[in-house]
Amino acid sequence: MMKNKSKWYTIPYYLWIALFVIAPVLLIVYYSFFDIEDKLTLSNYAKFFTPVYLKMTLNSFWYAFLITFFSLVIAYPTAYILTKTKHKQLWLLLIILPSWINLLLKAYAFLGIFGTYGATNEVLEFLGIGKQQILFTDFSFLFVSVYIFIPFMILPIFNALEKLNPTLVDASKDLGASAWTTFAKVIFPLTVDGVKSGCQAVFIPALSLFMITRLIAGNRVITLGTAIEQHFLITQDWGMGSTIAVFLIIIMIVIMMLTGSKKERGVR
Repeated sequence: MMKNKSKWYTIPYYLWIALFVIAPVLLIVYYSFFDIEDKLTLSNYAKFFTPVYLKMTLNSFWYAFLITFFSLVIAYPTAYILTKTKHKQLWLLLIILPSWINLLLKAYAFLGIFGTYGATNEVLEFLGIGKQQILFTDFSFLFVSVYIFIPFMILPIFNALEKLNPTLVDASKDLGASAWTTFAKVIFPLTVDGVKSGCQAVFIPALSLFMITRLIAGNRVITLGTAIEQHFLITQDWGMGSTIAVFLIIIMIVIMMLTGSKKERGVR
């Protein structure tokens, strides 16, 4: 009897999945089979494998990799230091707090900071370097992207470090291992699931960035997300936009399968 009742409680969950996950994906797949003249065709899929779109895909992977790499390089030591501080939850909250601010507001804030008459150029001029073109460059795009995504890398790594059994670290030190050996052989392998989760949380959305590429990179960086936006809003070629979205979904699923965590290790 209780088992039958519990089945009813799952109905809203399955309805939500059907309406907001499965139905949109099916719509995208459906539209991907139509060209700009609403004719049923497979030409969009053939077009995706032309050099233009393949280069765009590689471009997206390259920038997503750089954003994930720099986020990880900054986030891991930050998360490690946070676990050693006295008020670690407060510091963690202060780091995560900017992620609650609207993405568009943050992008416009950086337009002012990196602009010709912005704070960064004022500092460079004061130091005698002179004004530089910072906006609409790869540097500004990567800097802003890493700033936006870094809380999503810190949080899972912080949680993994918090779950790490400290007696394992003490045992490694007692056995004569150096600090680097303890990190490489004990700490990092036992927190690698947090690293994988962080990489998923950064790499997957970084693949489909579009607003920052327009505002901060000045359309110098073209990713799959930018192409989808342009096909839907500018060229009105919903079929090609949907086809790119289908491949993006497939890529995301493959990445999630490759980086998915199977079990927890070394927890307290």
